[in-house]
Amino acid sequence: MSTATLAKNDMIFNRRESNVRSYCRRLDAVFDKAVGSVITDESGRQYVDFLAGCASLNYGHNDPDMKQALLDHIGRNGIAHGLDLFTTAKRRFLEDFESLILNPRGLDYRVQFTGPTGANAVEAALKLARKVTGRNNVVAFTNGFHGVTQGALAATGNRYHRMGPSTQHSGVSRLPFDGYLGADIDTAEILERMLSDPSSGLDSPAAILLETVQGEGGLNAASPSWLRQIAHLAQLHGALLIVDDIQAGCGRTGTFFSFEGIGIVPDLVTLSKSLSGFGLPMALLLIRPQHDLWRPAEHNGTFRGNTHAFVTAQAALRKFWSDDIFSRRILDKARHVGERLTAMTDLIPGSRVKGRGMMIGIDVGSGELAEAICRRCFEDGLIIETSGAYDEVVKILAPLTTPDDLLDYGLDVLESAIHAALTDRAAAAAE
Repeated sequence: MSTATLAKNDMIFNRRESNVRSYCRRLDAVFDKAVGSVITDESGRQYVDFLAGCASLNYGHNDPDMKQALLDHIGRNGIAHGLDLFTTAKRRFLEDFESLILNPRGLDYRVQFTGPTGANAVEAALKLARKVTGRNNVVAFTNGFHGVTQGALAATGNRYHRMGPSTQHSGVSRLPFDGYLGADIDTAEILERMLSDPSSGLDSPAAILLETVQGEGGLNAASPSWLRQIAHLAQLHGALLIVDDIQAGCGRTGTFFSFEGIGIVPDLVTLSKSLSGFGLPMALLLIRPQHDLWRPAEHNGTFRGNTHAFVTAQAALRKFWSDDIFSRRILDKARHVGERLTAMTDLIPGSRVKGRGMMIGIDVGSGELAEAICRRCFEDGLIIETSGAYDEVVKILAPLTTPDDLLDYGLDVLESAIHAALTDRAAAAAE
């Protein structure tokens, strides 16, 4: 970045933007435009995007069909804001969501449009589960991340975001996620024992809330058998099963929902991030009909339903989910990325590949090393981030539409960055 640009950034961003900003502290370019899987900064330098708005851009930047649909809608003075009024844009989205997503999967969900963020959907899910069951307690899991509003934050495991102990959180009991206590301990059996024991101290839950793949928690992927056990326990003990598919949904794991093919049907499902397809704010809660006990306006919000997002979301559904071709391509890419990452683990003793589908990365065992790798990637034109309790996982969230040659180019940059970071670490240790 030029000296003039740095000075300009210091003049306004550092002077006026809150200290809470985070991504820009490491990715300190000023970005101007983007197409597909490539972002361009104001100086004209291009970067391959393996972050994709933290999985909000599964279909890449500025998809031409979604963009044209939105331009057409705006050009004819289509509704821009409609509260929860009936609109033609909402009707078209719901019709296609029903015919392309729900019906082919044998799912019968009511659709609640919440506020525009994933945390809004989680808040609605927790509130509804408590209303339906008359209970307060919610079981959540270690390393889970569900948002930073008060209710969602109570279910989030990350200490930094929870601001403990200065902020009080209640109504959540935290249990170990699959594999948290090692491969030999079935944590579903622990939950079963505690739910069955009236003296365990675990209050009967209104809901069991989980991610099938924990994105911010370090790409921890639950096994199908564990998920089925948890779903069975929820049903057995009268709790609603909530699957948070905000980051893992919309194709990120290879299927539209991350729980497809596993043999579970959640009572509630939260969706956001790539739901609009275009990076526009949009979130919803899927509700099994018997649990849709809301009274009119009992849970509301001014921006419950983004009409522009309905337009692009419908275009995304038609373009990518009318058949299984897109899913097959995702799985092909995932296999290739997995093979490339597995080869890279040979460079770092003790490292391992984690995740599922195109929600995948390398646990390098050290937050410091992971940060050095990501910093070098950015210097070399690749945007990539870390996750995990200690930020020890280098996480790939490339757009699912990334061309194979560009995907390989990004992986080449990552591999080179690993070599460079290890060389720098060895040199520092020798001094």
